[in-house]
Amino acid sequence: MDWITPQICWIGFIPIIVTLAVWDIVWKFISLWKSARNNHLEWFICIAVFNTAGILPIVYLLMHRNKTENQE
Repeated sequence: MDWITPQICWIGFIPIIVTLAVWDIVWKFISLWKSARNNHLEWFICIAVFNTAGILPIVYLLMHRNKTENQE
């Protein structure tokens, strides 16, 4: 029965991993959309390539928030 214990411990991490993946996908999609619409190729490539758990997309959206609102 000792071989069951390590597997049960890993089951607790599945919801955390799924939540983190959904969080990253949502922020990445929003920031990729806005960077493509604003013709920011460098940001688009960085956001698409690097997996930062949503940190880089949030930084992009915060840095370019005023620029996109003023253009509309």
